[in-house]
Amino acid sequence: MKNPSVKIKRANKFNARKVEYKGMVFHSKKEFERYLFLQNNEKQGIIKDLERQIEYELLPACQYFKAVKYIADFRYKWNNETVIEDVKGMRKGTAYSLFKIKQKLMFNKYKILVKEI
Repeated sequence: MKNPSVKIKRANKFNARKVEYKGMVFHSKKEFERYLFLQNNEKQGIIKDLERQIEYELLPACQYFKAVKYIADFRYKWNNETVIEDVKGMRKGTAYSLFKIKQKLMFNKYKILVKEI
């Protein structure tokens, strides 16, 4: 990436580096590159209504617990269907296990299968 408007920040424990681009922060270079790909597809008319960081409530708050939420990396329309994507680098560990649970809860509550990239 040679674009001066792209800033790469320090790596996290999985060696993913946050990327800042036009005021948006991406959790990894892979997520940023996926955004550029989807943005290009939107410009070409392949997909439409591209959005980032969409929050879904999976379980409501109650007396003892906060609400359980899932934040999708991307949502867009393709062939009149809503597609939800989550970009994953490491497919192991606690964070990935939590994602898999939230993926199942998304399907159970909203009948949406989160696409793992």
